[in-house]
Amino acid sequence: MEEKEKENLEEKQETSKEESKVKDMVPKQDYEELEDRYKRILAEFENFKKRSSKERDVLYNSILSDVVEVMLPVVDNLENAAKIETADEEYKKGVELVLKQFKDVLASNGVEEIKTVGETFDPELHEAVSSIQDENLGEKEIAEEYRKGYKIGNKVIRHSMVVVAN
Repeated sequence: MEEKEKENLEEKQETSKEESKVKDMVPKQDYEELEDRYKRILAEFENFKKRSSKERDVLYNSILSDVVEVMLPVVDNLENAAKIETADEEYKKGVELVLKQFKDVLASNGVEEIKTVGETFDPELHEAVSSIQDENLGEKEIAEEYRKGYKIGNKVIRHSMVVVAN
């Protein structure tokens, strides 16, 4: 450990000596100007990296949501097929396995279903297609779901079609 510390100390001293040589060779005002310019360029580069990273993430999520949106009717059809009673139980299990696999792929990419029944109606997540009067349910409580909605993070891919009470 002590050898590494000595090496680090020696490197710092050498760097310090080199900096002082440069400071001696360049007039103080020019050195400060160059140092200021260097710091500004470094800050601009860091900002560029952050901005590029954000833009890349936004673009990725946008493309992903476009692809998922096209596939959602397939998920809806698989869900409907899994609900139907059939004499061939193996066939039904196959449909359910394909549906589960599809939903697992969506979940692994950050796609999640929007909760509906029993929740309070939120126009940013839900699309009301009908309303009913039901004394057992609260005001603006979702009574029924016609079509599932999906979102990635905070971005809604498809709004849920729901029936709202009261």
